[in-house]
Amino acid sequence: MKKTRAFLESLGLPGGDAYDLSPSGKTFADGGQYRFEVPGIQSPGVMRALLEALDGYGAPIHRVTQTKGIWTLLDDEIKEMVSLSREYHVQLILAIGPRATTDTSASVHTPEGQRMGYRLRGQEQIVRAVEEVRRAVDLGARGFMVYDEGCLWILNQMRKAGEIPSDCHFKVSAHTGHGNPCSAKLLESIGADSFNPVRDIQLQMLGAIRQAIDIPIDIHTENPASSGGFIRHYEVPDMIRVAAPIYLKTGGSVAKTHSWDTSVDDAKKRAKQIVLVKGMIERYYPDSVMSPAIWK
Repeated sequence: MKKTRAFLESLGLPGGDAYDLSPSGKTFADGGQYRFEVPGIQSPGVMRALLEALDGYGAPIHRVTQTKGIWTLLDDEIKEMVSLSREYHVQLILAIGPRATTDTSASVHTPEGQRMGYRLRGQEQIVRAVEEVRRAVDLGARGFMVYDEGCLWILNQMRKAGEIPSDCHFKVSAHTGHGNPCSAKLLESIGADSFNPVRDIQLQMLGAIRQAIDIPIDIHTENPASSGGFIRHYEVPDMIRVAAPIYLKTGGSVAKTHSWDTSVDDAKKRAKQIVLVKGMIERYYPDSVMSPAIWK
């Protein structure tokens, strides 16, 4: 395999997975190695409950992600979520709504068809996805979760052309199914501002991805039952060490499925999970650096 490994390395990619688990050496622009993200926050009322609970713990986070889709939110709800993001200095990510599972596809609901994930079917769905982003941008949003590589590419072209603001942020979802350095490099090259690999990615794989890209990696510290239900709290210190800069996606084990309609009580449970993970970091990697509170 020497020739193959050498060719990969000639392209600036790792020749294999990073079994040495060497430190990343990279950080966010503010010097932080890690930030916290809470996914599955679907409405402004739940977002407020989460942020108030975290405020009570004295545990700031950096990003809140809505996953059901922009099209499930009223204009006033989007405005309120944008306002909350500014008030609490967190980045708001809104999911693009059209996806194969909500289209007329019968195939995506079959065991084999599920492999298409949440990708878009037909150019009209691309048009609708772009319209989702345009609408949310007009209401003050700047962060978007993308499920389709082609959609990411066109949104990046629009951002470069000034069709949408230059400060729009595109986060690639784990539901695109990517989990290797070459895929990560491709996504970075077509406009990804952060990348979420598959949920069960191992530490040596995560380290290799970090060697290939500079954008932040988003990684699940825990998962809903529908995604395996595994909890990785004890691995978090090593995740930070080998993959910084990294967003720690925490609170997922509270949900039963992706796009779970989080309740106010669920939001409080998600806040507790942040505190639990922060305790792991302080106990096992006390020298690590968390980014200060931000808003972007």
